[in-house]
Amino acid sequence: MKIFNLSLSESINAIQNETIEVEDLINSICDRIDRLEPLIHSLIPEIGRRNRLLREARDLKQKYPDKNKRPILFGIPIGVKDLFRVDGFPTQAGSKLPTNLFEEQESSVVTALKNAGALILGKTVTTEFAYFEPGPTCNPHNLSHTPGGSSSGSAAAVVCGLTPLALGTQTIGSITRPASFCGVYGYKPSYKRISTNGVIPFSVSADHIGFFTQDLQGIEIVASLLCNHWNPATKTSHQKPVIGIAVGSYLEQSNDEVLSLFDEKTKQLEQLGFKIVKVDTFGDIESINKAHKSMIAVDFSKVHEKWFENFEGLYRENTKKLIIEGRTITKKIYQDALAGREMLRTQLEVIKSINKIDIWLSPSSCSAATEGLDSTGSPLMNLPWTYAGLPTVSVPAMKTSNHLPIGLQFVGSFNQDEDLIAKLKLIVHFL
Repeated sequence: MKIFNLSLSESINAIQNETIEVEDLINSICDRIDRLEPLIHSLIPEIGRRNRLLREARDLKQKYPDKNKRPILFGIPIGVKDLFRVDGFPTQAGSKLPTNLFEEQESSVVTALKNAGALILGKTVTTEFAYFEPGPTCNPHNLSHTPGGSSSGSAAAVVCGLTPLALGTQTIGSITRPASFCGVYGYKPSYKRISTNGVIPFSVSADHIGFFTQDLQGIEIVASLLCNHWNPATKTSHQKPVIGIAVGSYLEQSNDEVLSLFDEKTKQLEQLGFKIVKVDTFGDIESINKAHKSMIAVDFSKVHEKWFENFEGLYRENTKKLIIEGRTITKKIYQDALAGREMLRTQLEVIKSINKIDIWLSPSSCSAATEGLDSTGSPLMNLPWTYAGLPTVSVPAMKTSNHLPIGLQFVGSFNQDEDLIAKLKLIVHFL
């Protein structure tokens, strides 16, 4: 049996062109799972996964007998972060709480992907309720290092070829950072661009649904299926976009190795004809970090109010601390933090306009994947963009001296995700 490791776009083309059968793809992926999953721990264990998928593939073929009328994701097995409700799968959210607490209607995103022909490979590991208490997932590049979080299993599964597409969520940096640490593409849309229905919330004020793939083409395919009112650019400019870099206290949160690699990469882009504009964008980044933390803490404490009352002893320490912290934050601090989102968004657009910047660029993470599995690393490179609700794509582009990947984080304007992806097409092949 040949073991395939195809990107999403390659998998779609291979199935549509009948280069491979859906059953071949399933068996290949399940063979990889058998070989790699005992080391990586990216998926929630499931007895009989292969047989279930093969049965569902047969049902799918019966549903769509005409090969010319099959939906775009026909037969593609996808990973789903264990915060999304999926019919037929329990939801644990990386916690020890009873699964019946989370039984509600299936996530609308999952349903949309099923309607597009996707099969559910299984649930992927998340940190506890998407905060900082890690699961068992290891970084495939070095098993003693973190894969990042909270969408740990999704990023690890994609880079290992266990699935060409995996769903994630981001409230601070839970898509972009794992994408950086694992060396895959990670897309976080504009705030509310993809529905959060059927997903256990962290913060209603900052939750974003996104996903991981192995290439930009895969990002565009899935974004067009999931984003509200997707409208791809009909007129594509071939002019190189002007790249803005937010220097100052924000960028200085990264470690020296990341800053050195990032400087090398930006100089390479300049040599290739891209204009780089450096602006001290965020001023007092600590105030932004604090406002975002206060906002999500209040939201988190509200989500968990009843569960925590009944099951406090089942929560892990960092999760408990955030719930308790959220209860102490005043209404004024919370309201100011909410208002700060749009203020920051407007400020960033003004800076872009004045400096004629087309796209923002930063490292996707403050460091490469840190050693040990007790921490998932810092999300501070991602926080202000998430707080402002702007669309981001993490692109694998750099490697440290010990061969760990680091991504480049590209950021677009609010609700202009299509434009971000169009501009990235002019950049990624230079990276």
